[in-house]
This record gives sequence, structure tokens and C-alpha cells, in this order.
Amino acid sequence: QVQLVESGGGLVQAGGSLRLSCAASGSIFSINAMGWYRQAPGKQRELVATITSGGNTNYADSVKGRFTISRDNAKNTVYLQMNSLKPEDTAVYYCNTRGTLRYFGAQFDSWGQGTLVTVSS
Repeated sequence: QVQLVESGGGLVQAGGSLRLSCAASGSIFSINAMGWYRQAPGKQRELVATITSGGNTNYADSVKGRFTISRDNAKNTVYLQMNSLKPEDTAVYYCNTRGTLRYFGAQFDSWGQGTLVTVSS
């Protein structure tokens, strides 16, 4: 009922930048939190950054000062601007969106398919 389409991953050298996008569509009444998580090979999925509908943000300590999360509420889209990338940022990045569906006020918690970010040294 809610689809997330991610884009923007790729290969970049250390110190470079990438911008990820995630657009949500479907039977959405409202979106509360949107966020990005990542999973490196052999590791558990971890939070990268989240943003509420009011614009409050939360970042993992490892990305503070380098990554910026933002959202366009009119487009149901969340972005992650990643600067000063490091090899340890290499991972599959997943978009997550939570909110309320149009029908019966049901809540949803949806994940994107993931986009690979590779940072070479």
C-alpha cells in the first residue's frame, strides 16, 4: 500500500559526496517520521538519520557534521546529503517511512529496497 523508491547510490572516492532520495507513494494520509538506515556487509542494520514531520532531526554519531537529512512534505520525499564520505560509510542504505494510511487510520512502517553506496579509499 506504500511504495518507497530510492535513488542516488553509487561509487565515490573517499572525501566525495552523494545525495540519496526516497519518494513515498500509495495510500498515504500522513507521514510522521522518515529516515535512513544502513547495513554494511556482515553487520547489523543501523540508524543513520531520521527526520520528523516537524523537521526535528536525529543523527548517528558517526555521521554528524557530514550527513544532512531533509524532506519535502509536499512530495513525500526524504533526502540524505552525504559529504566527506569515508570507506566505512560503504553499505546498503535503506529508506524507512512511518505514518498513517488513508483507510481506517491504519499505521504503516515501510522500507525501501535499498541502494548501495560504495566509498573507495
